[in-house]
Amino acid sequence: MAVVILDNVSLHYGEQVLLEKVNFTIKEKDRLCLVGRNGAGKSSLIKLLLKQNLPDGGAIRIDETTRVAELPQTLPAADDRLVMDVVLSGKAEVGQWLHDYHELSMIASTDAHMKKLEKLQHNIEAQDGWLLQQKADAIIEKLNLPAEKTMAELSGGWRRRVMLARALLSEPDLLLLDEPTNHLDIPAIEWLEEQLKDFPGAVLFITHDRAFMERVAKQVIDLDRGSIYRYDGSDYEGLAAWRDKRLEDEEKENALFDKRLAEEEKWIRQGVKARRTRNEGRVRALKAMRNERTARVDKQGSADFTMEAAEKSGKLVLELKDVSYGFESQKIVENFSTVIQRGDRIGLLGVNGCGKSTLLRLFLDQLQPQSGNIRQGTKMEVAYFDQLRGELDMEKTIVDNISQGRDFIELAGGSKHVMSYLGDFLFTPARARTPLKALSGGEASRVMLAKLFSKPSNVLVLDEPTNDLDVETLEMLENRLMEYTGTLLVVSHDRSFLDNVVTSLLEFEGNGVISEHVGGYSDWYGRGHRLKDGEDVITDVQQEKVASAQAEPASAPNKSSKKLSYKLQRELDGLPGEIEKLEKTLADLQAQSGDADFYSQDSELVAQVLAGVDQAQAELDAKEERWLELEAMLDEG
Repeated sequence: MAVVILDNVSLHYGEQVLLEKVNFTIKEKDRLCLVGRNGAGKSSLIKLLLKQNLPDGGAIRIDETTRVAELPQTLPAADDRLVMDVVLSGKAEVGQWLHDYHELSMIASTDAHMKKLEKLQHNIEAQDGWLLQQKADAIIEKLNLPAEKTMAELSGGWRRRVMLARALLSEPDLLLLDEPTNHLDIPAIEWLEEQLKDFPGAVLFITHDRAFMERVAKQVIDLDRGSIYRYDGSDYEGLAAWRDKRLEDEEKENALFDKRLAEEEKWIRQGVKARRTRNEGRVRALKAMRNERTARVDKQGSADFTMEAAEKSGKLVLELKDVSYGFESQKIVENFSTVIQRGDRIGLLGVNGCGKSTLLRLFLDQLQPQSGNIRQGTKMEVAYFDQLRGELDMEKTIVDNISQGRDFIELAGGSKHVMSYLGDFLFTPARARTPLKALSGGEASRVMLAKLFSKPSNVLVLDEPTNDLDVETLEMLENRLMEYTGTLLVVSHDRSFLDNVVTSLLEFEGNGVISEHVGGYSDWYGRGHRLKDGEDVITDVQQEKVASAQAEPASAPNKSSKKLSYKLQRELDGLPGEIEKLEKTLADLQAQSGDADFYSQDSELVAQVLAGVDQAQAELDAKEERWLELEAMLDEG
């Protein structure tokens, strides 16, 4: 059964063709990966399916009862909403009831409060809302989300995780995911893969992660110059070969068409005698051929950048001896020693928040170890790709960010005009004059690469370089990195990327322990290693502490500031109201049993009331004991 039908749908952005009379159907339980170049219109297609935009032509048929949920590429607002409330908003009405119930249960003291609580409880039970809460708890736990924090306390990556949890909880008929693996660590990606395999609805997702695509998709949808092509399978090598064959066939057809067109153009320009006898039908056919050639959208070129190598560094690049670093109660590095030599290609592997970026900053001398020593080698020329894109000025244009006052970029083959250099990264002169704040995520990543490679280096440090890149640019980056003769340090959760560019790994095992392994991700995984789910979340506020801490020793945790998990804190907050309610119930039953005429009533009623007294007393004792237990947990440490 079809969930969505696109019937001759067209969408243009200025002169750019995003969709041209596209016919496309999404069926129940489809697992579709949408691929295409940055700017091809993948996100625009998703916006059409969400009815956020309207097509320029054609029709999109989605039944009114079809539930559609999304994970957008843009980040949600950093506001005062609790993470749990945002997740529950995936089922808006029931989520609001649960929120109101928990809020009211903490302050309930009047009969009006109790009546409202009863009504909320009835509504929640009627919609199986308590099960929804359990599902929300399970998703939050697996994604390692800090349910008790507000969105304002979280970094952009963690806010994106929250929106992923929200989308999964809504259990839609069609789930739309735009780059779902961005900012997720490998355990979270593997968990998401399993969830999507068993997802009861249809899934359409955009991703640059080839391993994720192969594990989740059943078919691949290639959006190319306004047309959609469907590949039956998800293996990347097969997809690449199929696409190359399709483009090769297209080029042959275009060549034959152009040859016929040239012959017809030659005919129409023949002498006077030929023009007198020319066939009007043939002239009309020529005009149609001219129009067809004009309407043809030629294949976009590939990014083709080079990397400028600096003079060789010394044989020793970095030496760490018993290095330790941490903050508050979290150990990031504990007594770590290693030697990095010229030409090493090292991947940093670990869950989000474990301290990979912090270790890079220690390597780069942006932070000082709290104990131990770091010795840098000689003649080091470092180029650093910052996942937060802090090197870029979002108010300036692309060309101003890259040129820095220069007209020419010095490269191995000589100098190159800055506009020509940006053309290698697929930026037209008009696009190069666009402010960075108007770019897509993939374009901003290409600007970072352009800036990175515009100066010579012999040590290349890349922090999550693959986010938002299209697959073609990602492959080009891999090829250039494999040719790079300097030292490479890279943080990535892209398993295929790690396999292709590194020869050893530093694994963050937790609690400051870092182990070294030979080979890429598949070698490490094949030896039975697995990343454990992280327990700590580094938020924006904590990141700032790391940045400003420098050589200050890690402070001891404050006993009074110790926090319970979200579920335990909710339980503790709700216990006073529950205890008060039980005390009132017990008092009423005791008053009833103490009445002078109580035992003269029907024996069954007497027994029922006495049993109620015993049950209420037992429940009250248990609640009071639990309250004392949780309070004691707060005081521990």
